[in-house]
Amino acid sequence: MKENKIYYRRNLPHYQPEGCTFFVTFRLTQSLPLNVIVKLINEKKLELKRINNIKSKILKKQKYYEFQQKYFEIFDKYIDTYKKGPSWLVKDEVASIVKEAIHYRDGKDYKLIAYTIMPNHVHMIFTPIIKSRINENSDLSRTQNEQIDNARRSVRVYIVTKILQELKRFTALKCNKILNRHGAFWHHESYDHVIRNIDELRRIVNYILQNPVKANLIDDCDKWKWNYYNPNYLL
Repeated sequence: MKENKIYYRRNLPHYQPEGCTFFVTFRLTQSLPLNVIVKLINEKKLELKRINNIKSKILKKQKYYEFQQKYFEIFDKYIDTYKKGPSWLVKDEVASIVKEAIHYRDGKDYKLIAYTIMPNHVHMIFTPIIKSRINENSDLSRTQNEQIDNARRSVRVYIVTKILQELKRFTALKCNKILNRHGAFWHHESYDHVIRNIDELRRIVNYILQNPVKANLIDDCDKWKWNYYNPNYLL
């Protein structure tokens, strides 16, 4: 199948090609202060400007990949260490809602590979499942075939963003009810990254499972009850 590459940008770049596995992170609203966000954005602009001046396409691609990894780890460290924002996910009844919602969509919206639920953010790794309710018919008219093509594309557009929007919308309503609050629960934008190969997949799975240990929440990642991974995808 020809890859359907999709790219768009809000505050963060989003590249969501079809058939890939993604590492995503979404966080609670106000889980980072404005001054940190501005600092990260400015540092990113300067580094990307430097990378864009590299003439070699191969070297430029490699440096950009290295920067993505470094930038995310800095971003994630800020989230782990910022204590003045909300930490609603530390409550078992709230984290349970998120956990159940993640597992409920496994096999329906995506193939779930791993996740960890932290006090103020969630890491997930999954492969989206492309769904189409349209049956192909070679005898259809050109207009009908065009409608089918448009409909098929519509279910693929920004597939990761769509999955996360629905997951966040559902869990926000449920969690707010538990917390007896109203208003935004999740930050409006999420981070997503295409995983290139099995070695990177294993590295990122290990990274997210170790997140509670690095954040000094527990001394052994196997004891963190909000960790999960499916070993069948790591063979």
